[in-house]
Amino acid sequence: MSAVVVIGALATAFMAGVVWFCQVVHYPLFAAVGEEAFTRYHARHSTRVTWVIAVPWLGELVCASWLVLERPDGVSGWLAVVGAVLAFATVAITALVQGPVHTRLAGGFDADGIRSLVRGNGPRALVWTAHAAVFGLMLLEL
Repeated sequence: MSAVVVIGALATAFMAGVVWFCQVVHYPLFAAVGEEAFTRYHARHSTRVTWVIAVPWLGELVCASWLVLERPDGVSGWLAVVGAVLAFATVAITALVQGPVHTRLAGGFDADGIRSLVRGNGPRALVWTAHAAVFGLMLLEL
């Protein structure tokens, strides 16, 4: 069994779980924090979530890239390419959609911004789920 596929699958499944937790629980609860405490709360969220996601997300990106460049026997080339596209789609969605909303929210409570955060995270959750499914298919191929 390929360690790159296993590590990539674990990292991606973890990230899919985190993004769905944010989608269903964490981001909607931003609205309940209140205006007075929101700026500090959001800053603490941003710092703490980085500690949770930095290593698995980097691992996912490295593994997805590696599989395109050096695919193990049994793993379909199209799965490796689709996986890499999905991995980098999460980066693009984060940078282009979620990042600007988080920057906006760093300035203080904004109910429309929180709704935008939840709406924008939905596609990201679906992309991460799709990438986890791609890794699952790769595991089945080995």
